[in-house]
Amino acid sequence: MSPELRFQPSANIAQLKESATIAVSTKAKALRAEGRQIIDLGAGEPDFDTPEFIRRAAQRAIDAGATRYTLTEGILPLREAIAAEANRHWTGADPVKAAEVVVSTGSKQSLFNACFSLFGPGDEVLVPVPSWTSYFEMVELARATVVPVLGDPARGFKVTAASLAQVATPRTRGLMLNSPVNPTGSVYDAAELRAILDLASQRGWWVLSDEIYQRIAYGGAPAPGALDVAASRHNLIVINGVAKAYAMTGWRIGWTISPAPVAKAMNALQSHTTSNAAAVSQHAALAALTQVAEADAAIAAMVAQFRARRDAALAILGEEPRLKVLAPDGAFYLYMRAPLGLAGGEAGTAFASYLLENHNVAAVPGSAFLTPDWIRTSYAAEQSQVEDAMRRIVAAFRELS
Repeated sequence: MSPELRFQPSANIAQLKESATIAVSTKAKALRAEGRQIIDLGAGEPDFDTPEFIRRAAQRAIDAGATRYTLTEGILPLREAIAAEANRHWTGADPVKAAEVVVSTGSKQSLFNACFSLFGPGDEVLVPVPSWTSYFEMVELARATVVPVLGDPARGFKVTAASLAQVATPRTRGLMLNSPVNPTGSVYDAAELRAILDLASQRGWWVLSDEIYQRIAYGGAPAPGALDVAASRHNLIVINGVAKAYAMTGWRIGWTISPAPVAKAMNALQSHTTSNAAAVSQHAALAALTQVAEADAAIAAMVAQFRARRDAALAILGEEPRLKVLAPDGAFYLYMRAPLGLAGGEAGTAFASYLLENHNVAAVPGSAFLTPDWIRTSYAAEQSQVEDAMRRIVAAFRELS
């Protein structure tokens, strides 16, 4: 009789934590299935349908036979379109080429490819906090060490070149950068970005610039990106995709723009994991990037609704002056401080639990972003739901304060 085989996680994943944002959304769905009227503000997903012109392009691609494998790095027309868009921002002597673009199954895979290809045991990677929870896990999956760098709440938790330099060591190998920031909605201006990129270039650090929310910004134009301000891109990996700005989360298309040797390494890695992203999704993304007038109009309409929801939410939260909330300049999140004195050091977790159990509002505890006294809510939901949820949050805050 064969011995009983018990599962023991390998060292590769022994420390891996479940995505907190997905966990919150899963619990909210389970409670809804039980009949609870939950307002789920946990997930980072636009509530809009993918624009019709993109859906129609995908249908045409299927009819034309876009149902087979593509090159691992993606179809050439899409990579050329990504390079062309990058060159509208990058004006250096070395224009971005299609060969420097790798299309992946979502920007999450793009980020993982970059971390796994660039970092390893003994390397330290600076991660501003609060930051998206998956950054920490991706760096650790690469066997590198996360070095959290806490930003100043008075500056929307944005870090500075000086604060990064202060914690760097000879083992610092890279920097995770994100703007607009998930979870705070803060946006780094051009001068702030330039100073950070100059420091990274001087120190020889790789910079992974996650710009997935770049076009969801409230300053009248897309947020500044690394290619807009960098003096060089020899150490720069830009990560973007169609999920957020084009409401295409389920299509799973992201990409990296990097120096050619890095692109080659990431392509080799991807060839042994997922191979190419879905062919029809690539053609849908191609329409999103090349039908510019339609795309600009669709994005402008969505951003206008996000702005209206943000403003309505801030007005309601502002009725409780003790509730500290960061006013976001981009993305679609509100970051707010939990009532003081809750659960010593884990106030955000206690507050998020109280909101869900007593007020039927799902939010993400700030511990997922390494700031445990805060919570994140999304306003990617119907405005009436957002407003209702904010009133419930104010009520809960007053009950606990």
